[in-house]
Amino acid sequence: MHRPTWFNVASVALGLAFLYAPIVVLVIYSFNASRLVTVWAGWSTRWYGELLRDGAILESAWVTVRVAMLSATAATVLGTLAALALVRLGRFRGRLLFSGMIYAPLVMPEVIIGLALLLLFVAVGADRGFWTVAVAHTTVTMCFVTVIVQSRLLHLDPSLEEAALDLGSPPFKTFFSVTVPLILPALASGWMLAFTLSLDDLVIASFTTGPGATTLPIRIYSEIRLGVKPEINAICTIMLAVVGIALVLTSLITKSRDSQTMARAV
Repeated sequence: MHRPTWFNVASVALGLAFLYAPIVVLVIYSFNASRLVTVWAGWSTRWYGELLRDGAILESAWVTVRVAMLSATAATVLGTLAALALVRLGRFRGRLLFSGMIYAPLVMPEVIIGLALLLLFVAVGADRGFWTVAVAHTTVTMCFVTVIVQSRLLHLDPSLEEAALDLGSPPFKTFFSVTVPLILPALASGWMLAFTLSLDDLVIASFTTGPGATTLPIRIYSEIRLGVKPEINAICTIMLAVVGIALVLTSLITKSRDSQTMARAV
């Protein structure tokens, strides 16, 4: 094993600093006592209290959480079905077109996706609002879930499902009693990734949103054009904490499931 050189250590340190230094500064300044975000005036939690009295930001945060939970759940269900089709159905007619349509949002610019969805909603006469944003986020995040679940299914031992079928278990029951527990870590990871992407989205939501469905990223972007308020630092810190806790819980669940699977195998 080669010992790390000073160049490798410095490169890693600079890369981590480039990625996380702005986040650390944002978290620190969310506890700044001064209203001027560029002037440090000591530690304080007053802006978290002010945030609780900011009805517009709280309403946007609630809309964002609801959209993220709904779209992540729908994307997990649809993405799992798409992954099953790609793995279990073999070389069916139209597979290339189907897989291309599933993976297209991974490489397609969000501006194009948002504009395409906007034109679709206008063409069908759908009123833009909460549901159009949820549908748009489901469309975008489903492909990420498909990739994660497909990778898990490719490494799944098919003999376990075949054994259940041989013992008389119906296919539907076999899927929920055997397949789902085995791919549960992938389902949890896919749901968490879809949830995080929905929380973070600004471009697609700005194309598909309407009155009464302003998401938190849109609200923050609208307000920072007039200057950064301390309350914005506070809500961003809370979002980081929520996502961080969710990622840790997902990692612990995945690790626990893998440990149980290995123990049963032994």
